[in-house]
Amino acid sequence: MGAGKTKRMPRAVREQQMLDAAVRIFGQRGYMAASMDEIAELAGVSKPLVYLYLNSKDDLFSACVRREARALTEAVRAGVRPGLPADGQLWSGLRAFFTHTARNQDAWRVLHLHARTHGERFAAEVAAMREDIVAFVTQLIAAAAREAHGRPHLPEGEVAGLAEALVGAAESLADWAGATEGVTAKQAAATLMNFAWAGLGDLMAGRPWTPPEETDAELASSEPEAPAVPVQAG
Repeated sequence: MGAGKTKRMPRAVREQQMLDAAVRIFGQRGYMAASMDEIAELAGVSKPLVYLYLNSKDDLFSACVRREARALTEAVRAGVRPGLPADGQLWSGLRAFFTHTARNQDAWRVLHLHARTHGERFAAEVAAMREDIVAFVTQLIAAAAREAHGRPHLPEGEVAGLAEALVGAAESLADWAGATEGVTAKQAAATLMNFAWAGLGDLMAGRPWTPPEETDAELASSEPEAPAVPVQAG
């Protein structure tokens, strides 16, 4: 009797194995230093098969960025519990964000470090993901204002700016948590809540921070000087 045939792995499963290997190599080495031979070896396939499935190194990296961006966005959205008060929703969303980035550090490096610095095509895909998350956080903050006042209390532009600042802080904190031994996702989320929600809580209660009054001299010193007009020779 001849040896039984080995069951072929479905293409979709094989492709995910390749992407898993690629995310690990790209995340640890960066795009330029990553080797297609190394990716193929880690995935347990031949290099020609990687090219057959994913065409080129650029296309492979792009597929990694798209998959990981989608996974992060879905994790944050799924983590928010709609029935909670506004601070509870934000807390659950931050826990989901930091849990996902902690569990997928290679993917986070691909998104937040390598994709942003390796060309417009990849940076644009990450920017689209980020815009989606900022829009989602904007909705949470707007909902918090409605919950506190029964109507949108904050100007639309201010809400968008607060969401942008909060997402930026979360990104920086995820980098810090990943590089700092012993920091858990819960601790990172609590750090950002302590930093952000204390201020947001006062804002929702109608107690915004306002800058101190400036004297005329201070205002004048803060204004940019007019450019010197060159004197033309007569």
